[in-house]
Amino acid sequence: MNTLTISPKYQVVIPKEIREALHLAPGQKVQIIAHDNRIELVPVQPMRHMRGFLKGIDTDVSCEEDRP
Repeated sequence: MNTLTISPKYQVVIPKEIREALHLAPGQKVQIIAHDNRIELVPVQPMRHMRGFLKGIDTDVSCEEDRP
């Protein structure tokens, strides 16, 4: 398990193994989410990287009989 140290300026350094595994780059935006008693960092991806991520999803939606 990797650990971080919070600097006096409240800065943290993401360990090299994590940066490489997630292909993080200097200047890249990361969204921070506080959930219960933890912090999650989620890399923000450009829309062009999202192209095709729903490929193969079943788009057939069934409706109730009284709905058009």
